[in-house]
Amino acid sequence: MIRRFLNKVFGQKPHRHSAKLHALTASQHSLRPQAISPCALRVIKTLQENGFQAYVVGGAVRDLLLQKSPKDFDVATNATPEQIRRLIRRSRIIGRRFQIIHVPCHDEIVEVTTFRGHAPHDHHSQTDEHGRLTRDNVFGSLEEDATRRDFTANALFYDPVHNTLLDYFSGTKDIAARRLVMIGDPVHRFREDPVRLLRAIRFSAKLGFTLDAALIAPLRELGNLLAPIPESRLFDELLKLLLSGQARSCLELLHQFGLHTHLLPHLDSLWTNPDHVHFITLALDNTDGRLQDKKPVSPGFLLAALFWPSVQILWQTRQAQGEPLYPALFGAMEAVLDEQRKTLPIPHRFDGTMKEIWGLQPRFEQRSGQRPSRLLEHPRFRAGYDFLLLRAASGNTTPELGVWWTTFLEADPDTRPSLLVQETRKPRSRRRRSP
Repeated sequence: MIRRFLNKVFGQKPHRHSAKLHALTASQHSLRPQAISPCALRVIKTLQENGFQAYVVGGAVRDLLLQKSPKDFDVATNATPEQIRRLIRRSRIIGRRFQIIHVPCHDEIVEVTTFRGHAPHDHHSQTDEHGRLTRDNVFGSLEEDATRRDFTANALFYDPVHNTLLDYFSGTKDIAARRLVMIGDPVHRFREDPVRLLRAIRFSAKLGFTLDAALIAPLRELGNLLAPIPESRLFDELLKLLLSGQARSCLELLHQFGLHTHLLPHLDSLWTNPDHVHFITLALDNTDGRLQDKKPVSPGFLLAALFWPSVQILWQTRQAQGEPLYPALFGAMEAVLDEQRKTLPIPHRFDGTMKEIWGLQPRFEQRSGQRPSRLLEHPRFRAGYDFLLLRAASGNTTPELGVWWTTFLEADPDTRPSLLVQETRKPRSRRRRSP
């Protein structure tokens, strides 16, 4: 009664889903303790042996139910950060908005969080004029923690010691149906943290889940809530979308709901050109394939591909207006990045790579004399060469150019001179002597 009254007074909207605990025993779920990271298992055992609750939570549980290998294992507990730090060696407290514990173990870090609670009327929890949580350092119960999570598929708690799975919001059923369902009222939850708009897109694309009908209208209508989000956080979410393994699907969904205008607005002018769409989708598909094959991926390379059509259009326009080749290219680069900075700046650690890749492209046209050999020695040659091959594969440049450079690269040093293209010199125009 008291909580209901306080929620009414202080604006806490009721949840569309009521928490109802389903404790699934070993015979009712497919999870097995052996699938859990030994480090996470050790953390859980330590906490439980000292009288605390502790569970594997979130994406790891979801991925295991989907027969996927989790990237990491997070633990949730009713122990406070200070209690965790005293019990587990080498653990350290990080974070200000909500304190968490990092436990380094071999080549992984186990992230441990204390159950989060609801206290909208408490001084520990603050919102801005849009309803976004700006301070949120409230501990709570297991049920409250489940209620605070964004999607039902992420609100599952697995106890590997007793092999039980706790499900408060029928997340196991939604996972089986491959359906992404938000806990609570979507409009309120998106206002509480607008980044959930992007998380909904990413999870739907990455997991192949259908978006719940209740998410569709808010996704279309609430994109403006992303405006006050710190640029660094937005860019991190953009990278998660691009490196999700389903980058193409992510961008298609962003475009479908108009959310791309808050991240990559320049794409609006490219969607109508089939050649540009083909180039970008080929870059996205190649990135997804590399991630599938567990190969490294360069965010700078992918960002260079996403912005290349815009750079190329402006480069050609500037040349047509009489600017020399390189000044036109460098001017186009800066103009495109300046325009992007009005929405979401690209950090310097990436835009430097992008500029180098773009700046190398005209040099691949030069196949005579010492220039090809000198280009091989450039520190960004491999990235520039891979970018050239992407352009050749998509028809953005001639396939023959990509074939020539592959042949030149693979040839032994003694053979390379025979592959060089003879430079044709323009005949000098002779001055006419004045009589």
